[in-house]
Amino acid sequence: MKKILLLAAMAFTAFAQDAMAQAAIKFDKETINVGSFTEDKPQTCTFEFTNTGNKPLVIQQAFSSCGCTVPKYTEEPIAPGQKGKVTVTYNGKGKTPGKFKKPITVRSNATNSMVRIFIEGTMTGNKKQ
Repeated sequence: MKKILLLAAMAFTAFAQDAMAQAAIKFDKETINVGSFTEDKPQTCTFEFTNTGNKPLVIQQAFSSCGCTVPKYTEEPIAPGQKGKVTVTYNGKGKTPGKFKKPITVRSNATNSMVRIFIEGTMTGNKKQ
């Protein structure tokens, strides 16, 4: 009887530890300022992140609030302790010049399953010749 209880306790402990194991995403920077640029020069920046959890991290989706901001992300699973990236391109052609701050939402299987990162800067109009 003691052996059965001991085996059951060991199995429960292993199951509980596995259930608590999860991926976690930690971005090096949550905001990148691309500075000042003219509307005919789209700006691209890269957000790096680390899987600080103990299970593989999978990015399920990355999206922005408008079509002028396009994210691309590491699609393969990121092992614990490894890095991945989200590359964001802002194309303001035809948009009103001025300061901007665009959110990108990153969804994953991490404990913090939804994280917002931001690209910001100042876009100026093209100079007329």
